[in-house]
Amino acid sequence: MKKGLIGRKVGMTQIFDDKGNVIPVTVVELGPCAVVQKKTVENDGYQALQLGFDDKKVTRTNKPDAGHFKKADVAPKKVLKEFRLDDIESVKVGDILKADIFAAGEKVDVVGTSKGKGTAGSIKRWNFSRLKESHGTGPVARHAGSLGACSDPSRVYKGKKLAGHLGSERVTIQNLDVVKVDAEHNLIAIKGAIPGPKKGIVMVVNSVKKA
Repeated sequence: MKKGLIGRKVGMTQIFDDKGNVIPVTVVELGPCAVVQKKTVENDGYQALQLGFDDKKVTRTNKPDAGHFKKADVAPKKVLKEFRLDDIESVKVGDILKADIFAAGEKVDVVGTSKGKGTAGSIKRWNFSRLKESHGTGPVARHAGSLGACSDPSRVYKGKKLAGHLGSERVTIQNLDVVKVDAEHNLIAIKGAIPGPKKGIVMVVNSVKKA
């Protein structure tokens, strides 16, 4: 069965398995997530669950959102995300989903927003090589170099790799192993690194490549 939750990246650490091997893991505070809305094929054209994560003050919630949460009988949430699932019949609006829906040994995909690095040059952004620093290429050795053709087509093609905004974009890491689940504290340890800074919002879902 497909499943997914919203969480917050806590940070990285390492744990040891039964054989004494070191496993680098990222700890994620996963849930609790409230079911705010059920999307159905009859009403919306597709089937999904809208989940809310992280309570916020009622005084900081605008009227349309407050009405949306009141209809679901759920406290206002800071984050709302949709998960397209196969089976939503067993879940009701207002239910609370926690980290224990995942188990150690499962494969998951993690979706997050990568760290923003501001405006970066072509070397940092696209791994370009620098130019010679000795003869004939000054005064800057880290610029992008020639941008292409001469009189034909007399322009730079769209999509050219140049300096620009680096990071702060949606990133998905696939096929990560769930190493440990702490249901009491809603924590989950996922092998390897996941996108985003500490305290960044992430979505953890079933792996689409491996059941």
